[in-house]
Amino acid sequence: MPRHRSGLQHFMGRDGGDYAAGAKRPGGFQFAEDTVVMPLHIGTHIDALCHAWCDEKMFNGYRETTMRSTSGATRLGVEKMPPAVTRGVLIDVVLLRGRPLHAGEVVTRADIEACLAQAQLRIEPGDAVLLHTGWLKAQLGNPDIDFNSEPGIDHEAGLWLAQQDVALIGADNFAVEVLPFAAGTVFPVHQCVIRDFGIPLLGGLMLAPLVATGRCEFLFVAAALPIVGATGSPLTPLAVL
Repeated sequence: MPRHRSGLQHFMGRDGGDYAAGAKRPGGFQFAEDTVVMPLHIGTHIDALCHAWCDEKMFNGYRETTMRSTSGATRLGVEKMPPAVTRGVLIDVVLLRGRPLHAGEVVTRADIEACLAQAQLRIEPGDAVLLHTGWLKAQLGNPDIDFNSEPGIDHEAGLWLAQQDVALIGADNFAVEVLPFAAGTVFPVHQCVIRDFGIPLLGGLMLAPLVATGRCEFLFVAAALPIVGATGSPLTPLAVL
């Protein structure tokens, strides 16, 4: 997980210790339960529309002051995001290049169009577009992942996808966009796609099982946890073939 985000904490509220200490219930009934404390932008996750803004304005012109330090977002929180049930399109850049992409390697609009041509597909309004760079699979088991250097789409590619009126854009990296950014910019794809077009981004997608099927078109299903005021949510998206 990125170093600027704290790790996941998992601890037990009930683990059977009370029964071992002598607690009794009729019929010998026992149970366990636990608690998880975690950032909402680690692992496979979705960015809510309150996640990124610039020039003090969020999507739809909401002021950044609608974000509260104690209660989160009063506008555009992840709880406003309905479940996604739509056509998914896999953009397999690894297949196009013949190799996993290197850190910092750009996925361009031309790359996306070439992948679509290779798969004999066209992007349609409402699609969930998922980019396969091979980066996440290549990092598995690496304790020193550099999250400041990832392959991903550039601003032009993000803008073009947004102009196709897609519903979601995801990738098997964490930023979706290429890192480091182009000189003089900071998260330009986040600014364009989230702030300007109101399209959520999905990071940390585990695409290897889907890629192994050879399918680039599928039913995409995903639902965020409706945490009021949250800037994102972990989720387990599904590709139904």
